[in-house]
Amino acid sequence: MEEEEGSASITKLLKERGYLRDEKNWLTNKGFFEIGEKILHEVMKDLTSDSFGLHETRYSGNGNVIIDTTKQFEPGDDIKFLSVPHTLLNSIQRLSKTKTQIDFPISLELDDLEEFETLEDVRVAVVYCIDLSSTMKSSLTKNGRSRIEVAKKALWSLYVLNKKFFPNDSVFVVGFASMASIVNPFDIPFLKTYDANDNFLHYTNYQAALRLAKKILQKNSAQNKRIVLITDGQPSACFVENEQQKNEIISEKPYSNFYSPDATVISKVKKERNMNLDSNPDRLVYLCYRYKKVDPKINNRTLLEAKKCIRDGIKIDTIVVSEEEELLNYVQDLEKELKGKT
Repeated sequence: MEEEEGSASITKLLKERGYLRDEKNWLTNKGFFEIGEKILHEVMKDLTSDSFGLHETRYSGNGNVIIDTTKQFEPGDDIKFLSVPHTLLNSIQRLSKTKTQIDFPISLELDDLEEFETLEDVRVAVVYCIDLSSTMKSSLTKNGRSRIEVAKKALWSLYVLNKKFFPNDSVFVVGFASMASIVNPFDIPFLKTYDANDNFLHYTNYQAALRLAKKILQKNSAQNKRIVLITDGQPSACFVENEQQKNEIISEKPYSNFYSPDATVISKVKKERNMNLDSNPDRLVYLCYRYKKVDPKINNRTLLEAKKCIRDGIKIDTIVVSEEEELLNYVQDLEKELKGKT
């Protein structure tokens, strides 16, 4: 009884201070950033040594805005321009040449450090695409957490990082499975995966994520544009644009599955998840899950969509949340094709 009263008083205090509210998504914007900053500091603590840090400043400089092109860090350069993701990738790639398992915290060497270049009045627009397919419910053996929880933590910290250190950037979030939807960033803590009861929405459609992200970025005036996929590996769905494409698939696989959500499903997703599916009644989704393999048609459509992004000047990077080598290998091969980073 005393514990319940204590919990009630804490909840009341947090509401009074503006962290909680009496709604389905009970975390206020203030609470979102407060927790997000703690997650960010936790991540930075895990990934950096005690003598190395990234610090926020409240003072503006001489109008220089960091863009997404990078160069090797040189002693004497301002450490505030350090690119943490690129630096970590460099360190991991170096360590992976001599070690089969990489332990945290990671030790950094001078050659690992990579910094952003700066140009006058240039902004960056980025779309983070988080995988909400059913396989993201699987647990990681290292810490027992589900892939989706780890992915949400990564996304939450990245969003806060962008807003705190690069406030001039445009940051968007897309959730995707069989289809994609724009996500309100403040809904990140409440994201959940689709499952087999969600009317075939639980597959993985990279093409849907890339297409919606490209549509968002095409409307943005930033000169530097990037898509970051946060996923556990391989696609298992793609779009079918017309009858000819559908017939080609059926001629090879007569029992193929195709899907298009009806108005009831679209309305349910909007009501329960606060997301509008990027759907088209004239467009089908081809569904084909193959354990640790990718259907050739899906692979080709995914690659074509990614190359359209590249032609539009949009870079694509990927964060893989998985311990399965086959899943990582697929994404690494994709990134080699696109000249991105995993």
